[in-house]
Amino acid sequence: MAIQHVHPSARFSEATVFQGVVYLAGQIPTTGNCIETQMADVLRQVDALLAETGSCKRRILMTTIYLTDIEADYDGMNRVWDAWLADGLAPPRATVQARLAKPEWKVEVVVTAAQFAEPRS
Repeated sequence: MAIQHVHPSARFSEATVFQGVVYLAGQIPTTGNCIETQMADVLRQVDALLAETGSCKRRILMTTIYLTDIEADYDGMNRVWDAWLADGLAPPRATVQARLAKPEWKVEVVVTAAQFAEPRS
């Protein structure tokens, strides 16, 4: 079976798809200075990549959220996350503190999701 690479560059792909599972690269904010704005931006990117690869947030299998300052940003991140989640379908999640590649990034989100079994109309 072939591995589908989505938006590949020389360094990484934004996503790969293999045997009905979508693996997103870490999504980082492109806008905003506060955790709420950055998290909302990242989740918009997640939504777009999942839709492009035949999935959606209701099909998430696992999420890892990296925060640069877990003490300061955990509650704000959770407010945005909770509003974004599909009702009753919160996936398994790990949230950890990490130093990210750029100091202005407060959050990075990695998602694994299942594709839809049949094409959507």
